[in-house]
Amino acid sequence: MGYMTSRVLTVGFDLDMTLIDSRPGIRACYQALSVRTGTFIDADLAVTRLGPPLAEELVNWFPAGEVEAMADVYREMYPTHAIAPTPAMAGAREAMTAVREAGGRAIVVTAKYEPNAKLHLSHLGIDADAVIGDLWAERKAEALREYDAGVYVGDHTGDVRGARTAGALSVAVATGPCDAEELRAAGADVVLKDLLEFPSWLATHR
Repeated sequence: MGYMTSRVLTVGFDLDMTLIDSRPGIRACYQALSVRTGTFIDADLAVTRLGPPLAEELVNWFPAGEVEAMADVYREMYPTHAIAPTPAMAGAREAMTAVREAGGRAIVVTAKYEPNAKLHLSHLGIDADAVIGDLWAERKAEALREYDAGVYVGDHTGDVRGARTAGALSVAVATGPCDAEELRAAGADVVLKDLLEFPSWLATHR
């Protein structure tokens, strides 16, 4: 752990199902998109598989050639429908505070469209040192490396892959679509039940 003392601790956090329970907002946005386009979307099913980029979900409901245009419509409708109903996950604020109290920086690295990610955080009064959007799985390593993050916290096997690609410690929370066993099998270094367990883990880790 010697390297921890020689540089500022930077901890990256995923957003959807890690810091925020984005299911109610995303469900509402899919329902509104369905009404607007006249295309059936099973919003309840869609919110069981959050994590991957929007296009990977939309391709289930729209012809491939329309996905990009529909993604633009969704992102434009998102602030109206998805921000207000979306709560913080249990322990989200405490986890960010714990990083700060340890003298560290807390950043958010998410596959979500960056302006919408920032809207969620500001609505919930969660202050991040940086917010980097539009990065999924291994590509999350780009931002983690740029900010020299030693730890990345996420809820999806894609987040574990991002952390490992960046050479960061992978801390997984079993609050999203992937259970603890799946996260461990993907190579998570630490698996927590939720972010409420994060501050005490961080204290031990330090």
